[in-house]
Amino acid sequence: MKSLNGYLDIMSYFTQSNLEWFLDQFRALGPLPGILLTFLKSFIPPMPTIVIVGVNAAVYGLWAGFLYSWIGMVAGCFTTFLLVRKISGTPLIERWAKKPKVQRGMRWIQRNGFSYVFLLGILPVGPFVAVNVAAGLARMNVMSYLMAVTLGKGIMVFCVSYIGANLSDLMAEPFKLLGVLAFILLSLWSSRKLDSYFVRKQSFHDQEAELNSN
Repeated sequence: MKSLNGYLDIMSYFTQSNLEWFLDQFRALGPLPGILLTFLKSFIPPMPTIVIVGVNAAVYGLWAGFLYSWIGMVAGCFTTFLLVRKISGTPLIERWAKKPKVQRGMRWIQRNGFSYVFLLGILPVGPFVAVNVAAGLARMNVMSYLMAVTLGKGIMVFCVSYIGANLSDLMAEPFKLLGVLAFILLSLWSSRKLDSYFVRKQSFHDQEAELNSN
């Protein structure tokens, strides 16, 4: 219960109005506040990706907001990945490595890391922090990881930025909000389906390996 309350407390700070206030207060710093917000997403998982990226686009404009969010998101993911690679084997990381989602991710990444990172990177919701940790623990090729996360996050960030930059138009025509809602629900559904697919695929490989060993 305490962890749930802590999660809700963190989430309550990241509202659209609070984020717009933050960006306005530090407007003199140029793109740095917008980049920082998306960079921190990799270290504070409860931060809502859709809200942060959407506010960046609303404040900075579509293309500038997209670019700042993309840079921050990729930099945060890549930093997490490199840190985990560097300190793998420490007690803290070993505890992370025992988490079921991280274990599944590690097994899949060892076989087909690019597809796993790229496909989950496209989704604005989902366990991408666990993906970064799993990729680092599995010691995925650095350039392969960087290319997969850059492409995947680029697609996701542009879609969300487009919604954020055109939110007033969407509000003026409420029926278009159904498309936004459908995009979010589809992302949630796709995240779960992809996770289930990778689990089934890995189970098949594990069973095949066990039969071959016998």
